[in-house]
Amino acid sequence: MASLQFSQFIVAEAAISFLGFGVQPPTPAWGSMLSESRDFLYVAWWLAAFPGAALALTAPGINLVGDWLRDILDPKFRV
Repeated sequence: MASLQFSQFIVAEAAISFLGFGVQPPTPAWGSMLSESRDFLYVAWWLAAFPGAALALTAPGINLVGDWLRDILDPKFRV
């Protein structure tokens, strides 16, 4: 459950930062990076692609690590 909550917190923080209510501009955040790159999508698409890809890969990655840890550490799943 902790890995699911952690990835939800990351996505929620990115959403809040995207809306402008998160951390302030000197501090980098994926949501604020995505928000600031909206004006440059046609000129520099990579400004949105890399933070978006990092966010899209981090959340499932944390979930997969949590599932792996549960499989390793839970004695009920051992055969």
